[in-house]
Amino acid sequence: MTHRAGTETLPDQLLRLGETSRIGAAVVPPCRPQNLGDCEFRRSHGLKYAYAGGSMANGIASLALAEALAREGMLAFFGSAGLQPEAVESAIAEARSRLDGLPIGFNIINSPNEPNLEAAVIDLYLRREVRLIEASAYLDLSLPLVRYRVKGIRRLASGEVESANRVAAKVSRVEVAGRFMSPPPEALLRELAASGEISPEAARMAEALPMADDVTAEADSGGHTDNRPAITLLPTLIALRDRLQEKHRFARPVRVGAAGGISTPAAAAAAFAMGAAYVMTGSVNQACVESGTSDAVRAMLAAAGQADVAMAPAADMFEMGVKVQVLKRGTLFAMRAGRLYELYRAHESLEAIPAPQRAVLERDYFRAPCEDIWRRTREYFLRRDPAQAERGEREPKHRMALVFRWYLGQASRWANAGEPTRQADYQVWCGPAMGAFNEWAKGSFLEDPAERRAAVVAGNLLAGAAYLTRVHSLRCQGVSVDPAAAGFAPRRAEQLRKLLC
Repeated sequence: MTHRAGTETLPDQLLRLGETSRIGAAVVPPCRPQNLGDCEFRRSHGLKYAYAGGSMANGIASLALAEALAREGMLAFFGSAGLQPEAVESAIAEARSRLDGLPIGFNIINSPNEPNLEAAVIDLYLRREVRLIEASAYLDLSLPLVRYRVKGIRRLASGEVESANRVAAKVSRVEVAGRFMSPPPEALLRELAASGEISPEAARMAEALPMADDVTAEADSGGHTDNRPAITLLPTLIALRDRLQEKHRFARPVRVGAAGGISTPAAAAAAFAMGAAYVMTGSVNQACVESGTSDAVRAMLAAAGQADVAMAPAADMFEMGVKVQVLKRGTLFAMRAGRLYELYRAHESLEAIPAPQRAVLERDYFRAPCEDIWRRTREYFLRRDPAQAERGEREPKHRMALVFRWYLGQASRWANAGEPTRQADYQVWCGPAMGAFNEWAKGSFLEDPAERRAAVVAGNLLAGAAYLTRVHSLRCQGVSVDPAAAGFAPRRAEQLRKLLC
């Protein structure tokens, strides 16, 4: 259908997303939100839109959040990282009861300090037949992850090799992306075959399959990130995918999506324009009412600017010096966590820390003697991973690391619970995207944290991306677009339904 300009304004014409519009000598083709991104991504996951909500740890990416997106034809991943396997298993059962086959995945996070935990979660996913996982924070491929990918592999009548278990990897380094875009490592396949976990035939078939079906280019995001600019990372990973596809000739090329900084219609439109198969959001979802965090955190996120973030030591990879991006405004966590890492580097044990500095830790950080924190930490690891507790008993420096990690881990839980006496210690994973969203939402109903619903936010990003794509089409034809017509303001749910149909 072609729409011709009459008395309508330019925005009115461009908002007819599914119609061809003639504006002067220019012809603007339709751009439906459901056509953005890679159609194979949508087909493979059973989606209406090429949009995904990333897995924020400790259940911040909650089942309620996943359900809100899934019911609108979008993909979401439950934030399994940081939870005990029993809690993850309960979430799997509840998801199957509530979602009735709607698309949802579960997270697996690289755990170099707790390999037994990673293996236990993979065992759970295989036992409960979880067919889609998001692999995050991996620096290298692990044996449990390869086992998940290859378990149940088969050859179809057409000759194509297919895995029952799909992997979506979230990466920010080119070398890590290359591993997920290539077949599973031969050495790990041999080890799995030798142990009887997979058959020799399965190991051979795996050579025809990439480790991941989808690879998300994680740019300057909240949580684990290398702060890469999306404008350079995404094209680089797409080009890498193309080179590896030429080499391996997979039946289905790896799809490359974009995350980190996706919080406005302009950012989503730019990602799709650069060739993203899908966009993935994180920080903005944490600020939504369905997330598994507290109202106190949602209010803090709603007040954040783009510069109100900082890097701080990661609890799960503390000893390695790995960092996560967190909210800086309204909390002292980034500064305090950084101080803990400095002390860890400078001393060999808790006892070696000078008395005045140790007193500050016990008074302001731990609010308890170091010995009490070690006792609690030891009891925790005796249940979760006894090897860590035993090593802490033997090695004073490791004991210090575990005590410091206690603070880092509790800081996230205090934030999620909204513990009022600990607001200065809240660890809130957050990237600059949050500030960009707040600037875009300013003056609209979305300025109020209570109005931020995941499906409404997602719908605005998609409809806005489609609208701005049509604006760009006009500019490409030499038409000057008035700034008043070149933006997309937030729409409420009832208005979005007309645009997303």
